[in-house]
Amino acid sequence: MKPLVLNEEQTLLRDSAADFVTRRSPISRMRALRDAGDELGFAPAVWKEMAGLGWQGILLPESCGGLSLGYAEMVLVLEELGTSLAPEPFLGTILLGANALLLGGTEAQQQAVLPGVAAGETFLALAHHEHGVRHQLHQVTTRAEAAGSGWRLSGTKDLVLDGPAANQLIVSARTSGDDGDRAGITLFLVDAGSAGIEKKRQHLIDSRGASIIKLAGVEVSAEAVLGEVGGGADLLDSILDRALVGLAAEMLGSTRRAFEITTEYLREREQFGVKIGSFQALKHRAARMFVQIELSRSAVMGAARAIDAGDSNTPRLASLAKATLSDTFILVANEAVQMHGGIGMTDEHDIGFFLKRARSTELLFGDAAWHRARWATLSGY
Repeated sequence: MKPLVLNEEQTLLRDSAADFVTRRSPISRMRALRDAGDELGFAPAVWKEMAGLGWQGILLPESCGGLSLGYAEMVLVLEELGTSLAPEPFLGTILLGANALLLGGTEAQQQAVLPGVAAGETFLALAHHEHGVRHQLHQVTTRAEAAGSGWRLSGTKDLVLDGPAANQLIVSARTSGDDGDRAGITLFLVDAGSAGIEKKRQHLIDSRGASIIKLAGVEVSAEAVLGEVGGGADLLDSILDRALVGLAAEMLGSTRRAFEITTEYLREREQFGVKIGSFQALKHRAARMFVQIELSRSAVMGAARAIDAGDSNTPRLASLAKATLSDTFILVANEAVQMHGGIGMTDEHDIGFFLKRARSTELLFGDAAWHRARWATLSGY
């Protein structure tokens, strides 16, 4: 595995991403979108600017308008976006949707969709989660029945991340077997405007966009299948492992920024005639947060490089990264609000947004306890 340090090109990418986020994506922008009840939850114009910088194409091949780079580069951009809680749909469109096509799509499917993704014109979402299911990818009740030469999809998906903007969906449905069986799950590429699809906006606590999607006899052709019929479980696992690493990178950026805001406050706030940052107890707590953030960075960088290297340990390292960031982000967000005192509990102060994002992302794709258990299982314990 490559050393966990940045080369010159990666450093330039990180610095340019940090500069863009500072100029074009402050937290105040996310607050304004939330307060306005924006249907999409993000700004398409800013998404288009990001496409101009090539960010949506980092993981995509040059044949699809991408840059043919890797996760070592992708996580740098996602970390900087996390510092401002940027609402743009990288999770749904790139980490879930584009990965589904890269890992399971035919060349024709990739060419039909991914150039639009790289250009910032096509939005994707993975519709795999079902009501009442907790982190179990194989609990699929949505059915796909043979209909002529194609398929007919029926069922309901919820928590479809970045679903409001999606014009192409990747839908998991059961083509055989019973609910809970690993075998018999198939992924389909479905136009979000197809007859029989109904979308309803969900409002998550951290203002990330999501949808409930109902499929009532949606007909698709045989060419809509991603990967092999009945073999969608393995594909889903690979997609989610990559999404875990990207999400962990975003969480790392948010954690880092929450820590920075808090230490700035400790240096400025006075109590009993002195700066509260001089209190030994607060210094110790800040030191603990710093150490955990640095450990978390190593976990993210290690997992990203494992994906790029095709390392068979990628699933274990992805779970390690998510478990570590879930714990670290919650620790830092809780400490940040407490150290801010009463003002930290108000909606007017930005620090509360980080606590909401921490609580939401902690559970997304499995919490720390779930991923520690998965890591142990994959490690043979």
